[in-house]
Amino acid sequence: MTFFLLIFCVSLSTLVAYEAPEDKEDVFASRVCPAFLVFDNAAYLSDMTIELPCHCKPEEAHSVVWYYQKQLGSTDIRALTDFQGTSVVDSSHVGRGSELRSRFSIRLFSLLIFRAQESDSGHYLCGTVSGEFFYGYDVDVQKAKKVSFLWSKTQRVAAVKSGDNLLFQVFTSFWSWSVCDRCDVPGEQTRVGLCYVKSDYLEVRYRRETHKVTSCGSSAVPKGLGLEKDKYGAELGVKNCNVPCPPKTELSSPEHQALLEFLGYSEQKPSVTVPVYYHNHQADTLLILSCPGARPEHAVAWDRGSMPLYRSQYMEGLNQSARIFIDTGHHLHFQPVQLEDKGSYFCWLQGKYAAEIRLGVYLRLGQRRLLSDPESMYALKVILICYMVLTAVFLLIVFGQCFWRTLKAKRLTLV
Repeated sequence: MTFFLLIFCVSLSTLVAYEAPEDKEDVFASRVCPAFLVFDNAAYLSDMTIELPCHCKPEEAHSVVWYYQKQLGSTDIRALTDFQGTSVVDSSHVGRGSELRSRFSIRLFSLLIFRAQESDSGHYLCGTVSGEFFYGYDVDVQKAKKVSFLWSKTQRVAAVKSGDNLLFQVFTSFWSWSVCDRCDVPGEQTRVGLCYVKSDYLEVRYRRETHKVTSCGSSAVPKGLGLEKDKYGAELGVKNCNVPCPPKTELSSPEHQALLEFLGYSEQKPSVTVPVYYHNHQADTLLILSCPGARPEHAVAWDRGSMPLYRSQYMEGLNQSARIFIDTGHHLHFQPVQLEDKGSYFCWLQGKYAAEIRLGVYLRLGQRRLLSDPESMYALKVILICYMVLTAVFLLIVFGQCFWRTLKAKRLTLV
């Protein structure tokens, strides 16, 4: 009996996504939940990591579970919990083709979705295991269908009329330009533009920041309105920039500086140190690198050694045959990674060096090496050099013995 009771307690504890510590104040219970469940409209760009906080819950509820529903009213409601061990903590561990269940994590009541895709659009509800809902989101994930490297201030507006009444207007709302992603060297700035629609016929159950305006893929847009969502999408703007790095602040006192000068260390300048990450990956497989600590609104840049990887050359979609590219979520893709890709990759975050990723690439056990493989050529050169050195040493010893014997024979004949 005790054994079954233990199993029941363990299974019950794994169903919940997060349980608040009893010794700490529950700040989530201070906000009153709406009496009628409404959905906050939230639009994002694809490939980004999004966070959906559970803003309210009853004080007696010490745990929450997130639910996903594609269409409102559908019976297909999936619970997003960690009881199946599908929680991930790093967006580099997931790919675009993976299911939603393997691309989420729940932290302190908030739902994190890594590398969000268009198929992830829908309704997300915060509730309990028993099916009580506290808070809801209408998430619209848009794919960037246009990348502009020469920025244009013109705004695309589409309208459909039925008689003399304007049904809706479609426009692009742009975020602010990001900071320059590099300093002291030429860099780039990015600007995200999301698709929005303005209409008098939006569903009233969806809450929006602006009256009569919602995102193009929102469920608040009635299907009978005639808006073809497949024709509209997000835009990404990229422009060049060049800013100096901020001056280094002198943390040491004048007495400390005088002591350093006396000891002869005044000419030494401290170098910029960043965290170093090591990653080994199998050759001929897909690889995605993410900048540690990066968020969707941050400016991220990549360097391979001393060579910058600019979006104007490595942006996804510029070259369909490109094997290495950067997506709209600032991830660096290798499709696939090859042996010559090994080396150091530097990540810039908000215009500063953030991390160094030392990538190692290995062949699968039992895979046959080719002579065109750089490692095979290096190994072959080392073997040939060692063989030549050993041969030269052997010949030197043989000729030395012959010379010694000849010299010794001459001495005997003279005696």
